[in-house]
Amino acid sequence: MLFGRLLVLFVALGSTLMGGPVRDGGTLDGFTIGWIPAGVGAQVADFPYEWEDVSFVSRVWEREVDGVSQVDLKIAVMRGPRLATLADLRAFLAEYHEHDPGAWRLDEFQNGGSRGFITESEAFWVSSAGVGVSVRIPSGGVTREELYRTAVSIRPT
Repeated sequence: MLFGRLLVLFVALGSTLMGGPVRDGGTLDGFTIGWIPAGVGAQVADFPYEWEDVSFVSRVWEREVDGVSQVDLKIAVMRGPRLATLADLRAFLAEYHEHDPGAWRLDEFQNGGSRGFITESEAFWVSSAGVGVSVRIPSGGVTREELYRTAVSIRPT
């Protein structure tokens, strides 16, 4: 009985110290999303689409602010032969998001066995040849630390 109470207290205290209750993002196109920030909106939707011979399956978390939907977090799994390497994925995303590749400031990070890039609002990596994953925070309501924690929680299922 005492052990059960201590366990409940530990879980409650641990989730508070870690920034709120543990909240996972489920699975998305062959990947488990192990953690998402507690503060992102509760409205969740998945969208499959294609652009330039790359297929996307994305999940967005959004909220309504002043009668307008605001996307807090977007995770996308991208599949296509042109995404063979991290350099290929970077070039593809620069084109897709209309970034100036020379001005796009990226920091490297490690996600499990994959090397990736991260900015203040986006993280991306190639999980395997032809499969890229990106995590974006379009609204700015999520910190870089939360972006990083979300990204490194994503694993192939």
